Amino acid sequence: MPVQALGELIGTFVLVLLGDGVVAGVSLAKTKANGAGWIAITLGWGLAVTLGVYTSSFMGPAHLNPAVTLAFAVIGKTPWSAVLPFILAQMIGAFLGAVVVWVQYYPHWAATKDQAAILGTFATGPAIRSPFANFMSELIGTFILIFALLGLTRGQLTAGLNPLIVGVIITAIGLSLGGTTGYAINPARDLGPRIAHAVLPIANKGDSDWSYAWVPVVGPLVGGVLGALAFIVLP
Repeated sequence: MPVQALGELIGTFVLVLLGDGVVAGVSLAKTKANGAGWIAITLGWGLAVTLGVYTSSFMGPAHLNPAVTLAFAVIGKTPWSAVLPFILAQMIGAFLGAVVVWVQYYPHWAATKDQAAILGTFATGPAIRSPFANFMSELIGTFILIFALLGLTRGQLTAGLNPLIVGVIITAIGLSLGGTTGYAINPARDLGPRIAHAVLPIANKGDSDWSYAWVPVVGPLVGGVLGALAFIVLP
């Protein structure tokens, strides 16, 4: 279990470092990627998840997402004894990944005056603030994520291809469903970096928007469980 939890920490660290990194590159002032847009962000996140899985799957299941861990536990694919250690490791990895993003882009925070853009490099936020609609967006996106991940377990894929397919799933969700909330679909990916945003001495940062923070946590957890339960009723 300790080795598997370490894998969750390392994989989630890589996921957030590269995922939040691409958002920082697109959003912060005076970067060479500034203004590259939503396509760059969704592709970057898909590749971030792929590399996160590749760098940790030899140590454990590489969930890298509390919604995946909980959903798999509900349907018996992950022991309940692993849930808390995995989620704690994922949260630590996500927090550390966000800290390194802050270091990587250090001079660009001071050059960026848009507080929303700065928060957006760490945590998600709604395009239109509507708690029910935002919750449903995160629920639906994570439902599809878990349903598709479980579908991989029934396919005949060449060994080593799974992480690439997972990256494709994340990219597809981002392109098709992510425009409403920024598609956290992962409580650790949002909450860990949001905590980092709150505690780090980031130049020009504003509020961490804690009133919204429950949406990218509860929505994915509920959507993940529903996606797993829907999949197991298939013949």
